[in-house]
Amino acid sequence: RGKSLKHPGDSNISKFQVSEFILMGFPGIHTWQHWLSLPLALLYLLALTANILILIIINQEATLHQPMYFFLGVLAVVDMGLATTIMPKILAILWFSAKAISLPECFAQMYVIHCFVVMESGIFVCMAIDRYVAICKPLRYPAIVTDSFVVKVTVFMALRNSLATIPVPVLAAQRHYCSQNQIEHCLCSNLGVTSLSCDDRTINSIYQLLLAWTLMGSDLALIFLSYVLILHSVLKLNSAEAASKALSTCTSHLILILFFYTVIVVISITHNAAITLPLVPVLLNVLHNVIPPALNPIVYALKNKELRHGLYKALKLNIKSS
Repeated sequence: RGKSLKHPGDSNISKFQVSEFILMGFPGIHTWQHWLSLPLALLYLLALTANILILIIINQEATLHQPMYFFLGVLAVVDMGLATTIMPKILAILWFSAKAISLPECFAQMYVIHCFVVMESGIFVCMAIDRYVAICKPLRYPAIVTDSFVVKVTVFMALRNSLATIPVPVLAAQRHYCSQNQIEHCLCSNLGVTSLSCDDRTINSIYQLLLAWTLMGSDLALIFLSYVLILHSVLKLNSAEAASKALSTCTSHLILILFFYTVIVVISITHNAAITLPLVPVLLNVLHNVIPPALNPIVYALKNKELRHGLYKALKLNIKSS
């Protein structure tokens, strides 16, 4: 199924292309992988509910119409987009064994995943810059972080990420898939798909590394620099109370950043050791696309006082109206 048969008289390998890929799910646990559908479905449901709630609260609460919460709103949209790009297909594989995926559909999913992951990284940079200006240059904050600045930086990030990730599916689509079409994964990952090609995929691996180092690497460097400057500024404060207040606004942000980038590093390392234990990178890859969307709004709601008050208000209104 999905394989083009080679006729004895034909010698040109490039004429034969598989018509679809088969996403096999989680390697090594195919017989009982359907049991994973319940926790994954609950995580997806939590991600959607929590992020929609965050967007409603930010929209309704006038005190939350600030740059920091605008970026949080963009992050909520990106998170829902990322989870929705992969979860319906994963659940279809686990519940209905709907493993087939057409080549264009697979390359489209590959593009959207890359786009959303680097967009999340970009939004973390915007949040770090916002916190840096708020803590290190508080008097100049309203003049620097204006509505115009927020819109420009968000549009720049969206354009940067949507354009820089185009070569990933384009290069993958240029490979020849002539025999093997079973992907030991739940989603169309670049390395998982191109490993099935019959021709050289060096360019794909090089671009993937280039993308990771230039975009994610520069983002991480900017975030690290922002927090070093924040810490330096906070340590100079005479009041311990002022210092803890300044840091409390950053802790939720730091928790999420550490989780986001640590998992990316772990996936990269385990991908090389995937021959011995192929389940680990696949499981991590899936969890990395569904845990942050569920975790981000919860961590922010727990750590942020204004957001917490907005949540209580929204819940009370709903209780009263019902």
